[in-house]
Amino acid sequence: IYYYLPHLREYEDAIFPNVIFGQQRTGVSLVMGIPTVKREKQNYLIATLHSLLYQLSEEQREDCVMIIFVAEVSVHGKDSLASFPREVQSGVLEVISPPASYYPDLSKLEKTLGDSEERVRWRTKQNLDYSFLMLYAQPKGTFYLQLEDDIIAKPDFIGSIKSFAAQQSHDWMVLEFSQLGFIGKLFKSEDLPLIVEFFLMFYKDKPVDWLIDHLLWVKMCNPEKDAVNINALFSHCMSEITFLYINQQDKDFGKMLLHKAHNNPPAKVDTSLKIYKQYTLEKVYKGQDCFWALAPVAGDYIRFTFLNPLEVEKYLFRSGNMEHPGDKLFNTTVEVLPADKTLRKELIHNGSKFNYPATKDGYLKIGVFENGTAEGSISQAIGRIEAIRLSVSSDSPVWAILSEV
Repeated sequence: IYYYLPHLREYEDAIFPNVIFGQQRTGVSLVMGIPTVKREKQNYLIATLHSLLYQLSEEQREDCVMIIFVAEVSVHGKDSLASFPREVQSGVLEVISPPASYYPDLSKLEKTLGDSEERVRWRTKQNLDYSFLMLYAQPKGTFYLQLEDDIIAKPDFIGSIKSFAAQQSHDWMVLEFSQLGFIGKLFKSEDLPLIVEFFLMFYKDKPVDWLIDHLLWVKMCNPEKDAVNINALFSHCMSEITFLYINQQDKDFGKMLLHKAHNNPPAKVDTSLKIYKQYTLEKVYKGQDCFWALAPVAGDYIRFTFLNPLEVEKYLFRSGNMEHPGDKLFNTTVEVLPADKTLRKELIHNGSKFNYPATKDGYLKIGVFENGTAEGSISQAIGRIEAIRLSVSSDSPVWAILSEV
C-alpha cells in the first residue's frame, strides 16, 4: 500500500480506521461491507439496515458482521445507528471511517474514459474506499459480501448465499448475487489482499467493477491460445472466466423485478443522458431491461417519438428499482408534442389554450415526477401525439434508472 499510495509514508496512522462503533467481532462466516455517502435528497441507510437485519435469525446474527464504511465526514454514522443499540452492543454492526490523510491529492487526476473531472475524482475515491473497507474486513471472517447503502434484502439471503457457496465444486473468486455494478459480490476473505492490490495498482484508471473484470482476465486468459483468431481467444477467455466468476440469481428475484415490461407502441427513442453499460433506453421501452444513466443535469431529456402519431390516454414512468431505489428522476416534467403542426405553432406564439403550460418548442407539460414516479391521464382534446419527452430541470445528485414505461 505504501508503494501505490506513497504519501502514506508521511502518515503512519492513515491506514488505521477511526472506529466510531464496534466490538471488534472476528471469526464469523460472513462479513458485509456497506459504504455510505452523503445524499442530498434522502438517506437510505436506515431502511437498508432494517431490511438486512430483519431477515437474520439469532444464529445468523451471531455469525456475521456488518461494517458501515462512512466515506465522508459529513455522513451521520452515529445518528444512523441510534435505532440499533442491541446490534451495536452485540457486535453485529460496526461503523468505521478512514482518516482524511488516507486519501492522496485528488484534485489533479488525469481525465480518462471520456469522463468529467468530477466523475474521475468520484470513481477514484470510491476505489480507495472499497480498498480500505476490504482490508479492514479481511481478517474478520471467511467470506466478504460487498453491499451498498440503498438495497433491499431477500428473505434468508444469508442462508441462500452460504448454500450457493457450498455447492461450488471448483475454485472461484467471485460469486455474483446481483448483476448491477459492484453490489452483491461475494469474495473469499483470503483473496481480498490480492484483489485490493490490483485495485490500488489501477485505482485512478477505471471504475471498480471494470477492474474486477480485468483481474479475472489477467488470471484466466492465455494470449497464446489460438491468438491468431481473436474471436476464438475471446471465447476461450470467457469460458475460463466463468469458472472464477459465477452468477446466481433466484428465479423469482432477478431482472424481471428490476424492470416491468409493457407492450408499447412502435417508437424511436433518444436521450441526452450518458448511458451506463448495456442499460439502454431501447431496452426499457421494449420491456427487456431497465434504463440506467449517469446523474442527469439541467436540460437533459429522455424522448419517445412515435413512428405513427397516436392518441394516448394514460402514461406511467417509474424510476428507481429494488436494487437502487435511490436512483430516481427528480425535478423532471412529462411533456407531449401534439401531432397537429398548426396547434404547435399556436402554442409557440400564443401559449397554451389547454390547462397545461406550453414550452418554447411546442410541447405541453402534462405532469411531473413525484417520489420517482410520473403517471396520469392526457386530455383527448390535444388530439394525436407525436412524441413524449421527460425533461430534467435541475442537476441530480444521483444516477437515474427508468424501470417502467
